[in-house]
Amino acid sequence: MNDTGAIRVGKRSAVVLILATIAGLMMFVWPLLTKVDPSPTQHGSDAPFIFIVILPVLVMIVIAELSEGGMDSKALAILGVLSAVNAALRPTLGAGTAGIESVFFLLVLAGRVFGPGFGFLLGCTSLFASALLTAGVGPWLPFQMICSAWIGLGAGLLPRRVRGTAEIAMLVAYGIFVAYAFGFLMNLWFWPFITHAEVPYYNGGISYIPGAPVSENLHRFTIFTLLTSTGGWDTGRAITNTVAILILGPAVLATLRRTAHRASFGVKGTFRRRRAPAHEKPVH
Repeated sequence: MNDTGAIRVGKRSAVVLILATIAGLMMFVWPLLTKVDPSPTQHGSDAPFIFIVILPVLVMIVIAELSEGGMDSKALAILGVLSAVNAALRPTLGAGTAGIESVFFLLVLAGRVFGPGFGFLLGCTSLFASALLTAGVGPWLPFQMICSAWIGLGAGLLPRRVRGTAEIAMLVAYGIFVAYAFGFLMNLWFWPFITHAEVPYYNGGISYIPGAPVSENLHRFTIFTLLTSTGGWDTGRAITNTVAILILGPAVLATLRRTAHRASFGVKGTFRRRRAPAHEKPVH
């Protein structure tokens, strides 16, 4: 059976998705392109606050675009169910403690089956719902939402013809990649604004330098991430994704594909005049 996208992504929705992705990426990297003063309270004032307000607006625009032409009640129901399940899994099996993040493996599998548009929305709604359950609402939430949306989007864009063991291997590799990518981006969210980021076991500088060339700050940030999270939190997240996809992946994929098949996304109902049986034909 061919996977059918639960949400049709038309040309206009694709353009909005691309613009939202570019805008979202700029919200992570803009401190590298200008000069900001490191301050622990920087995200609670002026420019970063504006970005944090704009990001949910962009997400809502994407949702509206996707809902306008390609999202029916069946897709909406499945999105609600999977968002609730994913939100419940996070505080139950791990909400990031020691890198154990149980929210991503279902996001990867659902994005794989239901397509990139559905994966994007599920990433947003899952993180938002789980943040409400875990009291994790804060200025970091929009950044977590857009990162998760990209993870679901990317899962839906993986090659469709890969099946069986090769598919599980591909999803495991993708789960490992997004585990480290998520940590990299979420570190970039706050790194320019922390002061005295140096660590005693590294002689070089890893703090943000206001106004320094992009290459210099990017080099410092990469070392900062390698020293502070790659070997710990990010690796824990990668192991969680790997184990969950290996153990649960085949069964969850089969269940989601059976659901997609029965939902018959994209199939429009037709009305046809019923042919009356011979014994019901009127006699003239």
